[in-house]
Amino acid sequence: MRATQIFGKTLREDPAEADSIGHRLLIKAGLVQQLTAGVYSYMPLALRAIHKIEKIVREEMDAAGGQEVQMPVLQPVELWRASGREQAFGQTLFHLLDRRERTLVLGPTHEEVITDLVRRNVRSYRDLPLLLYQIQTKLRDEARPRAGLIRVREFGMKDAYSFHAQPASLDEGYDRVVQAYKNIFQRCGLPVLVVEADSGAIGGKDSQEFMLIAESGEDEVIRCSSCDYAANLEKAKSRTRPLPAEEPRSLEEVATPGITSIPDLARFLGIPEAKTVKAVFYTCDGQPVFVSIRGDLEVNETKLKNFLKCQELRLSTEEEVRAAGLTAGYASPIGLKGIRRIADDSITLGSNFVVGANKPDTHLRNANYPRDFQVDDMLDIAKAAEGHECQRCGHPLRSTRGIEVGHVFKLGTVFTEAFGATFLDKDGVERPVIMGCYGIGIGRLLGAVVEQSHDDKGIVFPASVSPYSTYLVALNVDRQDVRRAAEELYDRLQAAGIDTLYDDREETAGVKFNDADLLGFPLRLTVSPRTIREGKVEFKSRTAAKPQMVPLEGAVEAARALLGGPTA
Repeated sequence: MRATQIFGKTLREDPAEADSIGHRLLIKAGLVQQLTAGVYSYMPLALRAIHKIEKIVREEMDAAGGQEVQMPVLQPVELWRASGREQAFGQTLFHLLDRRERTLVLGPTHEEVITDLVRRNVRSYRDLPLLLYQIQTKLRDEARPRAGLIRVREFGMKDAYSFHAQPASLDEGYDRVVQAYKNIFQRCGLPVLVVEADSGAIGGKDSQEFMLIAESGEDEVIRCSSCDYAANLEKAKSRTRPLPAEEPRSLEEVATPGITSIPDLARFLGIPEAKTVKAVFYTCDGQPVFVSIRGDLEVNETKLKNFLKCQELRLSTEEEVRAAGLTAGYASPIGLKGIRRIADDSITLGSNFVVGANKPDTHLRNANYPRDFQVDDMLDIAKAAEGHECQRCGHPLRSTRGIEVGHVFKLGTVFTEAFGATFLDKDGVERPVIMGCYGIGIGRLLGAVVEQSHDDKGIVFPASVSPYSTYLVALNVDRQDVRRAAEELYDRLQAAGIDTLYDDREETAGVKFNDADLLGFPLRLTVSPRTIREGKVEFKSRTAAKPQMVPLEGAVEAARALLGGPTA
């Protein structure tokens, strides 16, 4: 491709609307252009990179035993009501009416459709296992699109679904896809961390995310400083250190005028925050929930919501707190009635806590569970944080940011039971098919590559996904000898299968070299009056500090050697 013919242009200035490094570089390099919030056009260079990513994904999924299918974006809402996920997705799910006033949705994912498809075609255990995948457009009405291609409303995804007769078969298929994912990310030049994850609206039991560690990431990852434990913040667990043992003492009131927060309470009484019990008020699908947790910890709302199995969980408003007969800042589970009481198990790891007295400006010392109060449910709902102890080895946990580039789930029979997707086993007994699902955002993968691999000059594309492998620069193209030598080299590179962008523009050397660095292809070749006099071509790897001179007649072979073979 010639630069004078390519559609799209690089920018000299940084785009004002970009909110991350990758977003800025994608727009500045002319790879993508925003149509509206969270919706982008892929320009020719970006689409070449996307096609290379898709090729890698297809090769690895096929090697794992996958079969490619194509399913509709337009889906009847009845499928989503049958699975119960219309409410779970909420406003993220796009709805529309057709001309017959029938409600349809635009697919954000395809568990419902693929399960219905398998239900129609699988009859016997002999039809299993299956691994089906597609690469296709998804649509989600995200509340806050951000970071360019990282969080968008329209995007390409590789989604795969496996179907099994036995749990052991699911485990085997799941592990095979996990390995395929590791291969995909390695081939794309992305060093990923596999972390435990929450299943979210997808459902199911076990779940793992593939995280690219990046400061601009929207996910918080908790990982151990010593062992290999790592989890998304929503799923992460930590070991809560017990307080020193004490003999239970008698309850006593203490005046705490105007003291309504845990930090202020601890300072006022001269005690650590861990010696208090924090009260948090939630509304779960319209019903009040009273949560107790040790004062040095925070509630993990994802864990709480999953336990309560509610569609909506939020902090209660002041009006809702008053309507429930609670006193904000001074509430405790002691004497509480008529409200569901949930506690984090940290309240068992200490004694003689300070709690609210359920009346203004007053707290109680020496509250002990279960002597002084009861709860309806006790479980781990604490949010893990930096400095907490690892639940496996006891070493400190660390917090970092990450970009989710892949997610895998063991769904079990959540969807197959809802849709009646069954099979006859060897004994002729009808059983629900066991299911797994596996997703990779293709556009997000491109965004993550740019977010991960860049320097102060621009993108540094891994060779495997670079739009072109080689950027051929001709300086002083108005000279016939330069143009002739560059044209001949361009033809030879193309014939050798080395995909090349030939910068034949009548621009200065500075403009061309800056664009070469900004676009970040692995190799830059330069033909100029000086190189022609010497019978050579200037070679410069994108990551090399200095260029090197290579004989013109051996330039193609040298390029192939540096790039590792044909790259078209």
